[in-house]
Amino acid sequence: QVQLVESGGGLVQAGGSLRLSCAASRSIFSINRMGWYRQAPGKQRDLVAAMTSGGSTNYADSVKGRFTISRDNAKNTVYLQMNSLKPEDTAVYYCNAAIGYNWSNYWGQGTQVTVSS
Repeated sequence: QVQLVESGGGLVQAGGSLRLSCAASRSIFSINRMGWYRQAPGKQRDLVAAMTSGGSTNYADSVKGRFTISRDNAKNTVYLQMNSLKPEDTAVYYCNAAIGYNWSNYWGQGTQVTVSS
């Protein structure tokens, strides 16, 4: 099991940047995959970016070239650097961890990102 706590959300103008952090309650070194999802009002929760324990990453097409996922194993923290933000990036962003042989999913409480035009 793991507890995840997101931070770093807020209000930013279009074209601006934010860095989200996800602090885990245990070592993330062996977690199968950690990722960021987002959910806008009235829409489903979608994958934004993910990183496996081996360091492989994947991104939603809509954020490629603008967002970067990274991690600091020493701090048990995963980051999402978001640049060139657009109003359509507005959503609640959730941290996710997939753990163990059955890839059990754990979620943070979410952090709001609002991009004004």
